[in-house]
Amino acid sequence: MTTASEAPSLAPRPAQRLRGKNLIAVASGKGGVGKTWFAITLSHALARAGRKVLLFDGDLGLANVDIQLGLMPKTDLGSVVAGRLTLNQATVNFPEAGFDILAGRSGSGTLANIPLSRLQMLGDDLVVLSGGYDKVVVDLGAGVEKTTRNFAQQAGTIMVVTTDEPTSLTDAYAFIKVTHMERPGSDMRIVVNMANSTREGERIYNTLLKACEGFLKISPPLAGVIRRDLKVREAIRNQTPILIRSPNSEAAADVEAIVERLLNPAR
Repeated sequence: MTTASEAPSLAPRPAQRLRGKNLIAVASGKGGVGKTWFAITLSHALARAGRKVLLFDGDLGLANVDIQLGLMPKTDLGSVVAGRLTLNQATVNFPEAGFDILAGRSGSGTLANIPLSRLQMLGDDLVVLSGGYDKVVVDLGAGVEKTTRNFAQQAGTIMVVTTDEPTSLTDAYAFIKVTHMERPGSDMRIVVNMANSTREGERIYNTLLKACEGFLKISPPLAGVIRRDLKVREAIRNQTPILIRSPNSEAAADVEAIVERLLNPAR
């Protein structure tokens, strides 16, 4: 793992908040729905599709992208927040999967308590840094805390991951509601993970869609359904991306299908 050298230096921060059209925020109302795994696999699939990709661990309260990948990065967001490094300097390359990573600080919840002004500066810097990439995937923290909302507001696309569990659907709806209230017109899309079948995943999506249409008067589209797959657990346990360990698995194919629709919406 080597320090990424291709990303641009940070430009002066503008007075107004920035938004990155190429930022894809991966969110969930609650933990345990496979959000981080999806963010990693989404980044990998985008890189395999020929895009230059950065995966940003925006779960400032409980960062674990590096843990799922079995990495021990020498630089992370802790150094950035402390003012020792810029985002550009803290970015490292993950050559096995062909994308860059900006790791959080695993095992520390201190970053979740940074002042709002510093958090907004961090988000603005991320948007500037994204200019050197085709896509930047931001793994958000679960829930609707200030850190999560800050990064979500600056993303061009927000993918909300849910499962068939009632609490997951309820909390996904809560995230969509808060985001819609703070930023009407956001491009939010639903990802149903760990579905028993594609048809079952579509049924789960329709349940959430009806709530959004009935109470919020919005219709977030279905980004895709990821089928339940034992290969996912094996990949996580072995700290290896599923597109490396089990590239022909159903879950891997489902994420690649999501990327295909994301990159080629007219097809």
